[in-house]
Amino acid sequence: MKRIVILISGRGSNMEAIVKRCAAESWPAQVVAVIANRPAAKGLEFAAAHGITTAVVDHRQHGVRADFDAALAACIDGFAPDLIVLAGFMRILGEPFVQRYAGRLLNIHPSLLPAFPGLHTHRSAIDAGCKLAGATVHFVTTQLDHGPIVMQSVVPVRPEDDEAALSARVLATEHVIYPLAVRWFVEDRLLLDDRGRVRHRDGASQLLMG
Repeated sequence: MKRIVILISGRGSNMEAIVKRCAAESWPAQVVAVIANRPAAKGLEFAAAHGITTAVVDHRQHGVRADFDAALAACIDGFAPDLIVLAGFMRILGEPFVQRYAGRLLNIHPSLLPAFPGLHTHRSAIDAGCKLAGATVHFVTTQLDHGPIVMQSVVPVRPEDDEAALSARVLATEHVIYPLAVRWFVEDRLLLDDRGRVRHRDGASQLLMG
């Protein structure tokens, strides 16, 4: 039984999707904790209501990133996780932290990486005249919003789209691909080859067309 810790900063809608799918599909896993860097993160209420242990490591209580990362790692390690999932966790993590959890730290980013890393991805896609947008689940590395890609979703960018409309369309696909990627991990169906690329053990599609 794999142990999952999920990190959030806000409402945690991807966290909710993972918790629900884990229970509904009887994964060989358990979400053992949800940790937030903001005491007011709404997702903590959902987690507590579903019997999941919650914790807060407030980044504002730590003057430098290294101190926050160390406190966060100590909290995470108390739950002995096999996998750490970033679900709308809005803090940049330092190199020692990322290396500590190498190969068991997943993130989802609202663009088709390597396009548009960082913030304001939907505005960037619209401004660039993209016809397609989407989301990417990837293993976290020391390079921000990079790392081996596990799965991507693709949605159309419509002529009338603003940031809110495109964001909602992409988010709906995130709620599909992120739980699926986490399930693949806990079922030992993800492999990293010698070039650092993700290979799916049974050859399932790693692209969702929305």
